[in-house]
Amino acid sequence: MAHYAQIENGIVTQVVVMNNDEPEPVAWLEKNIGGEWAQTSYNTRGGVHYGEDGKPDGKEQIGYNYAGIGDTYDKTNNAFYAPQPDPSWVLNKNSYRWEPPSS
Repeated sequence: MAHYAQIENGIVTQVVVMNNDEPEPVAWLEKNIGGEWAQTSYNTRGGVHYGEDGKPDGKEQIGYNYAGIGDTYDKTNNAFYAPQPDPSWVLNKNSYRWEPPSS
């Protein structure tokens, strides 16, 4: 199974699960449902792919973070990230996670 996020104006509007038997799932989603789609993975957090044991497994990360509805999608960097929790927080471009201001 693989997860795909629908994106409208750079914002995730839904996430769907598809069987791995479709050879070009993004193209299939765009043709049959419409809109822009990108793959996401619940095993990817902060730009690292994790195995079932919760430890980094060395596999290629997908989208930096698992996409959630309302998240932003940076198409240029193929990165999903949550809404900014506070105006003072800064987006770390290595992990696409928000970091609080340093004291």
